[in-house]
Amino acid sequence: MTNSVKVLDYDIIYLSYDEPNAEKNYSDLCKKVPWAKRVHGVKGSDSAHKACAELSETDRFVTIDGDNIVTEELLQQEVEIESHVVLEKSVISWSAYNIINGLIYGNGGIKCWPKEYALNMKTHENADPNNLQAQVEFCWDINYIQVDHCFSTIYNNATPQQAWRAGFREGVKMSLEQGKKPTIEEFKKNHWRNLHRLYIWCMIGLDIQNGAWAIYGAREGLYKTMCTDWDYINVRDFEYLNNLWKKDYENISENNLYTNIEYVGKELIKYLEIPISKVPLENDQSVFFKKVYNNPTRLGKNFY
Repeated sequence: MTNSVKVLDYDIIYLSYDEPNAEKNYSDLCKKVPWAKRVHGVKGSDSAHKACAELSETDRFVTIDGDNIVTEELLQQEVEIESHVVLEKSVISWSAYNIINGLIYGNGGIKCWPKEYALNMKTHENADPNNLQAQVEFCWDINYIQVDHCFSTIYNNATPQQAWRAGFREGVKMSLEQGKKPTIEEFKKNHWRNLHRLYIWCMIGLDIQNGAWAIYGAREGLYKTMCTDWDYINVRDFEYLNNLWKKDYENISENNLYTNIEYVGKELIKYLEIPISKVPLENDQSVFFKKVYNNPTRLGKNFY
């Protein structure tokens, strides 16, 4: 027996904060989904999703992040869920295509949330201080139904800052083990899918506008998390990251950007022994990589 979840049965909510391309992407969404609702500028990931839940008039709601452009095929989606799954405690997660590096996975993808759960969850800025897993992620306190289909593209490269922040956040979060900072030995034993995606963030994107900033951000996020005593929980705070950008990165010249990328790459290789090059793949090499790379499927116990 199965239960059916249809996208069109639920409120569709555009969730934006300060993305430089948010208005453009929202305009595109409204052409495809004229009835879409919007939550904008709410500080904190937990609070922002609670605002979506409060706005929703249906028992579940679909969120589309501010840097996403969706395909019209999304509206026809119907997911069959095995009857033993408790839908009231499950998020349905679709993959998204990242324009910078060609990765296709759950990061930034479309999600369908149970309203009551979202209203009552305590994650990110609202997390219990003793619950380390919930400090920077949702996914350790809720069942994720990982759908291996892609119905949106993430355009997180409109400005150097947006690209850097996207890379930095993934560099931090993919360094973690179940939301916690691992030892270096534990880091090396992380799931291969996670590590491979992290390495790709650190190597691919020079063919894309501002892609070098995403590579630098990913390397910096990984380095700060694994090679320093920097508090990784700060990654959840967009205003902290905006201030960090203004303080340490905004005035870096293009020449120094590439010098810094290589320097951090050298340090990562030295301290973590990761299989990247200090020099990212060049423009043509990145194009070739995206052409031939097969993203792994999202199969496993949470796939239905």
